[in-house]
Amino acid sequence: MSGWETGPDDEETGAMMRAVVRQLKLWREAAGLTQAEFGTAIGYGEELVSSVERGRRIPRPEYLDAADEALRAGGKIAALKHDVAEVRYPKKVRGLKRLEAEAVELGAYNNSVVHGLLQTTEYARAVFGSRRPPFTTDELEERLSARVSRQEIISEATARPLFSFVQCESTLRRPIGGRMVLRGQLERLLQVARLPNVDLQVLPLSHEENSGLAGSFRLLRLKDGTTVGHVEVQHISRVIADPREVQLLDMRYGTIRAQALNPRESMALIEKVLGET
Repeated sequence: MSGWETGPDDEETGAMMRAVVRQLKLWREAAGLTQAEFGTAIGYGEELVSSVERGRRIPRPEYLDAADEALRAGGKIAALKHDVAEVRYPKKVRGLKRLEAEAVELGAYNNSVVHGLLQTTEYARAVFGSRRPPFTTDELEERLSARVSRQEIISEATARPLFSFVQCESTLRRPIGGRMVLRGQLERLLQVARLPNVDLQVLPLSHEENSGLAGSFRLLRLKDGTTVGHVEVQHISRVIADPREVQLLDMRYGTIRAQALNPRESMALIEKVLGET
C-alpha cells in the first residue's frame, strides 16, 4: 500500500477519502468486526486498516475488492474504486487531465522528449527513471499509471478532440531507454499520426529557424470557447489563463507549425529515423 498516502494540502482527495472512509467504517461496524478482525479477513494488517479509516492511505482496488467480499457488500464497496481512481494521482496530473478532457483542440510543441500523450509505456518509464533525485519505485509506478491513464483521450473511435503535435527532430533521435525502446516509440508515433484527428509534425534540426527554443508548451481550446496554455519545466507545472500570455503562445505555436514539415513529410522523416535506428 506504499505510495498511496494522501497529501495534507489536497482538499479534493481529503473530501473524497472522508466519504469513502465513512462507507468502509459503516460496513465494517455493521458486520461487527474490529479493525484487527477485518484486517485478518481481507489479508491486511490492523495498522493499515486504521490508516485507511483515518484517511491517511488511499485504498487500492484490491483492498476494496477484498473488503466487498469479506463484508458481503454485493459490489457496493467495490464500486468505490471508480471514486478513488482519479484522486490517487498527483494533484497537478488530475488538473491537467481535466483540462484535456474539456479540450476540443489540443496543440503541443516538444523539444526535449516525446509528448506525454504519445509516449509508450516503456519510453515513459525511461523518462521518469532518468529523474534526479530518482523517484522511489512506488512513485515511479504512480506517475507511470497516471500518464497512461491520460492517453485514453486519444481514441480512434471518438476522433475527438483535434490534436496537433510538433516534435523537434532531436526527440526522435535521443535514445531514451535504449534503441529498442526508441524503435517502439517511433512506431507508436507513426501509428498515432495516421489517426484522422491527429496532425503530427516534425521540426527538423536542419532548419535554421526554430521559434520554440524557449522550451516546450501546449495550448488547449476548451468547450466554452476559451484557450489556456500550459508550460512545465523542472518541477514547475503552470496553467496560463491570461489572454495576453495565451495569445503570445498561440502566435508562437502557429509560427512553429509553419517552420515544421507538413504531416506527410513528417511521417516520412520518422520512417527514415526508424530505419536508421
